Amino acid sequence: MDERKRDIQGVGLSLLNRFAGSEVVDKLGLRKPAEKALYQASKASFGAASMARRRFKSVSQRLRPERMERAGDGGDLFDLTPSDEQAMMQEAARRFAEEVLRPAAHDAEAHAEPSKDVWSAAHELGLAMMAVPEALGGAGAERSAVTSGLVAEQLGWGDPGQACALLAPVGVAHALACWGDAAQQDRYLRAFAEDTPPDAALALLEPAAAFDAAHPGCRAERQGNNWIVTGEKALVPLGPFADLLIVGADCEGLGPRLLLVETRDERVLQTPEPGMGLRAASLGRVQLHGVVLGDDAVLGDADSYAQAIDLARLAWCSLAVGCAQAVLDLVGPYVTERQAFGEPIAYRQGVAFTVADMAIEVDAMRLMTWRALARHDAGLEFHREAVLAHRYCAEHAMQLGSDGVQMLGGHGFVTEYPVERWYRDLRALGIMEGGLLA
Repeated sequence: MDERKRDIQGVGLSLLNRFAGSEVVDKLGLRKPAEKALYQASKASFGAASMARRRFKSVSQRLRPERMERAGDGGDLFDLTPSDEQAMMQEAARRFAEEVLRPAAHDAEAHAEPSKDVWSAAHELGLAMMAVPEALGGAGAERSAVTSGLVAEQLGWGDPGQACALLAPVGVAHALACWGDAAQQDRYLRAFAEDTPPDAALALLEPAAAFDAAHPGCRAERQGNNWIVTGEKALVPLGPFADLLIVGADCEGLGPRLLLVETRDERVLQTPEPGMGLRAASLGRVQLHGVVLGDDAVLGDADSYAQAIDLARLAWCSLAVGCAQAVLDLVGPYVTERQAFGEPIAYRQGVAFTVADMAIEVDAMRLMTWRALARHDAGLEFHREAVLAHRYCAEHAMQLGSDGVQMLGGHGFVTEYPVERWYRDLRALGIMEGGLLA
């Protein structure tokens, strides 16, 4: 194994080592979860994954599902200051984004998926394990959408495409932890604490004009004690090879629901669907041709479905904020150093005002996203805030990407600079539904 490969594979474990060795871990009472995450990460296999479809099976017969406590206290005080634990996770995610995702971004887009080295480093970092309760073999002690958003933002700063691929299984684990019953958690959630978590994603978006996630076209009809599911999902992260999908469907007599679908069923057809941006996310089309599911495949209730839509949108907002910050971080120094007509182009009012507006919009996107996530953690109604944040981020993320290309001039057009890739990735926010979960 060459030095470069060893370096990449060791980054995730080294970051987790720094986290486990911090004095703040003992202060926050997180020593046991941190040691468990480090132990599980150290067992990770670096071999090529088998191409055979994963088979899920129940491990035990528990009567009650495991739930992680909500991080918010429900108080009236709205505080956006990250806790010590959140700050440490932010730092670990930022270092991972800088040392792993950014160097691999160009090749990941060219091959339409993250490399095995990146996946190995992500498993070592313990992204999926933090979404699994301790009782099921994971390292999760509490459920915090704010923390998930902060991590997603940092990974989005590194590379939104790869971040989308890495976070899609984490979103499925979060959904199972929040809404899965005991049998569903035993069958599926435990797998996310294993050395190699399953490839999984949330599939809500459909190839239809003016698609509304609240009214899915995918149908699940009753036939005896089973559901017969027919429909099509578009732009699903990891779609061509995902082992497990959480599919949004209109269930006869129930309305919109989330359904657990194992893709080894021969009536599930998965094909690649590369797009203009987020190419590293391995986007795919999933067709369901009369898939037969039992009642045990229904995840949660109508409220769970509505929350999944809002949390998915906020996850995309977090990625967009991180990517928009990356654009701003590149543009600021560039316009200060770039000389034209004997002076930095930042001295021109048109340039200076544009960069200032970009900084304002990035902060506005971030604060609107954090506010919606914080309301969720506090147990407050957050649907309105999620809709506003998503609408605002969808509009201004595209503009920020365009401004970044414009500020770099000819350099914004060529692949030597990453801003053209970020522009294409930021445009995806306006159309993506599902795939992730904050």
